[in-house]
Amino acid sequence: MYIMSLVGNLGLVYLIYHEEALHHPMYCFLAMLSLIDLLTCTTTVPNALCIFWFDLKKINFNACLVQMFFVHGLTGVESGVLMLMALDRYVAICYPLRYATILTNPIIAKAGLATFMRGILLMIPFPFLVKRLPFCQDNIISHTYCDHMSVVKLSCASIKVNVIYGLMVALLIGVFDICCISVSYTMILRAVVSLSSSDARQKAFSTCTAHISAIIITYVPAFFTFFTHRFGGHTIPPSLHIIVANLYLLLPPTLNPIVYGVKTKQIRDSVIKFFQGQKNGI
Repeated sequence: MYIMSLVGNLGLVYLIYHEEALHHPMYCFLAMLSLIDLLTCTTTVPNALCIFWFDLKKINFNACLVQMFFVHGLTGVESGVLMLMALDRYVAICYPLRYATILTNPIIAKAGLATFMRGILLMIPFPFLVKRLPFCQDNIISHTYCDHMSVVKLSCASIKVNVIYGLMVALLIGVFDICCISVSYTMILRAVVSLSSSDARQKAFSTCTAHISAIIITYVPAFFTFFTHRFGGHTIPPSLHIIVANLYLLLPPTLNPIVYGVKTKQIRDSVIKFFQGQKNGI
């Protein structure tokens, strides 16, 4: 899965960069998503493979905090990029004639930077909140990576501040992004239903299917992990929780390039054109 995610996302970024037909806002956001996916799985998978292959089960506490920061920061940025992609689909379908003038390159760059800064800045307090806690038990984490709640649960002091801040960040990122995505698709649905032509409706819906698939792939395991950590710790088997927590970071990077490659005609055409060019070159 890691190799597939590396090849798929690097290939997608390469195509979007080199193919002029893909120099549109939708594909700029897709390139952002691919880069974030690459970084997210790279922060965890090599460490997990070292555990399975070489039995290297120890990690320095400061290294654990760094990994925690990048895991949560990058997943926060990924959520923001998915929200931006929903807004992109809203503008493209509801204001098609003004699409190019609304989503200009400077606007795309500023939106991407704002999303990145939000995800990173909100995660900065996490390592400091964890570092202040005393740990007086066996410091054994059941996960293959350092997750915030998995680490703080090892503390022998009150973790109330960590839990409250974690919930606040979840509201500011996850809930806010889901609300924006929901509003965008509600408006899209209203606009599409009002179209008189069935072909036009089908074409409009087809431009959203890849993005809706990416949302499901990302948010379903994310919400499962979030809620079981806080509310279902005694009812969910630990093995299931660990598997889903790993899939939460591995599924989106692995499947997103496949979903967009299959569902998006322009990307399919660019891939065919690339391989035909390579064949002709040979």
